[in-house]
Amino acid sequence: DIFGFENFKENSFEQMCINYANEKLQKQFNTVIFEIEQKEYEKEGIDWSKIEFNDNQPCLDLIEQKMGILSLLDEECRFPRGSDKSFLTKLHRAHEKHAFYKKENRT
Repeated sequence: DIFGFENFKENSFEQMCINYANEKLQKQFNTVIFEIEQKEYEKEGIDWSKIEFNDNQPCLDLIEQKMGILSLLDEECRFPRGSDKSFLTKLHRAHEKHAFYKKENRT
């Protein structure tokens, strides 16, 4: 399943990295097959039906942009007293309104 995140009851960091790599591959596929090829068809006047697809760039932005998940993780790892709890707090503050960010309440 190259498109979409594997959704387990609990995902590890390693699984997030696998999912991220899959999303990057999906973005490359979408760009080449859907965006570039469709522009080429238009340029050449080929009769075709436009293919609509979900753009996963907002998901990638959540992970890789400045103040994204990886950036915040890198920052947290540099703090002498960085912790899972403070990392999670930073994620919640930075991304609570992002459409692809889901805040889990753990007890």
